[in-house]
Amino acid sequence: MYAIVETGGKQYRVAPGETIEVESLPGEVGAEIELDRVLAFSPEPGQLLAGAEAEAVRVRARITAQFRGEKIKVFKFKRKKQYKRTIGHRQNLTRLQVTEILSTTSPASQEADDGA
Repeated sequence: MYAIVETGGKQYRVAPGETIEVESLPGEVGAEIELDRVLAFSPEPGQLLAGAEAEAVRVRARITAQFRGEKIKVFKFKRKKQYKRTIGHRQNLTRLQVTEILSTTSPASQEADDGA
């Protein structure tokens, strides 16, 4: 089972138990968050739900770290004008541990609905 989610303008393929690094999300380390922008969902091999079928799917994850990425050097210059500038950039990132993928078609979510 896997899902394709969008966060920070990028798309990620996630499965339960995986760790991903995404652009900074608000929250403390250890907090549970829900990624609700699911573009596609595969409940079993060979089956793919996308578009309106994947809207009911939610991905739950735990924030394991808030950190900064590697420094990227940016060098600007204009030839023949003696203009040179070097600057650096470090992106704020969040590391997520995917705990579960909930959908109306998966048995886990049906058990949760029965208990309510």
